Amino acid sequence: MALDLDALRAIRLLARQRVAPRDVMLYALGVGLGADPLDEAQLPFVYEDGLRVLPTMAITLTYPPLLAAYAAAGVQPGRVLHGEQRFEIEAPLPTDAELEGDTRVLGLVDKGPGRGLLVYNRTEIRDASCGVRIATLTSSSFFLDEGGCGAGVIAAPIERHAVPARAPDAVCDLPTLPQAALIYRLSGDWNPLHALPAVARAAGYERPILHGRCTYGVAGHALLRTLCAYEPARLRGMSARFTTPVFPGETLRTEIWRVDGGAHFRTRVLERDRVALDNGFAVVDD
Repeated sequence: MALDLDALRAIRLLARQRVAPRDVMLYALGVGLGADPLDEAQLPFVYEDGLRVLPTMAITLTYPPLLAAYAAAGVQPGRVLHGEQRFEIEAPLPTDAELEGDTRVLGLVDKGPGRGLLVYNRTEIRDASCGVRIATLTSSSFFLDEGGCGAGVIAAPIERHAVPARAPDAVCDLPTLPQAALIYRLSGDWNPLHALPAVARAAGYERPILHGRCTYGVAGHALLRTLCAYEPARLRGMSARFTTPVFPGETLRTEIWRVDGGAHFRTRVLERDRVALDNGFAVVDD
C-alpha cells in the first residue's frame, strides 16, 4: 500500500480516558518511583494518602491509536520510531477525572530519499467535565522508509536545545528495573516490542527494549528530584529528542545544566555510555 499523504495530514483522533488514583501510582512505579522504600519524598507519588501526579504522566494521557492511523495511511507500523516529545502543563494533573484528548497532525518534514519522514502531532488534553485544558503534548514520529515522498517541509514545532559546552551543574543516576517495560506498558503502551523477545529480535534487538516514554519519565524524575525538591507543580514543561534505545535494568544518568527559567539536560545509558535523550530542556518555576 502506497503512502497516502492526504490521509496522513488529515489524521485527527479523539480519545477519552478515566484517570483514577491506581493509574497515577502505577505510572510512578513504572518509571522507578519507590525504588528506595525509605525515601519518603517519593511516597506521595505511589501512596494514596496525599497522592501527587508526576508531571511526565501527561504524555500517557488520552493516548491515541496513532500506529493504527499511520497504517491506514500506508505506513508500516514496525518502521515507525518516536522522534521527539514535549509537554506543557497548563492546569494541575488530576488524580481522579475523566479526560478528553484531541490529536491532530501539525505537518510533515520530508528529509529526503533514504533519510526518512518526520510527522509532527499535537494533543490537547482537557477535563471532560468542564473543558479546562490541562496539558498540550507535541511529538514527532519518524518514518524510516518514507523519505523522498514529496511531503515538503514545515518549521519544526519542537525547538531543539543544544546542551552547553561545559561540565553539567548536576548529575542524577537512576536505575531501571529489569521488569520496568512490563510494568510501564500497563500505563497504556501495549507495543509487544517491549515485552516479547521474538518481536524484539525481529526488530533487530537482542531483547525487549524500554519504552522511550519510560526513559523520558525517568529523566523527568531526575529533574523533579534535582531541581524541584519533588514539588510537581514546579516542573511546567519538558522536551527531548530520542536517540538510543534503553534496555530494562540499565542505569540512566541525567546531566543537568541550570539556566534562567529552567535547565538543559541530557540522559545517557551509564553501562554503555550511549546518549538516550538529547537536546533536553525543562521549564521550571523557581
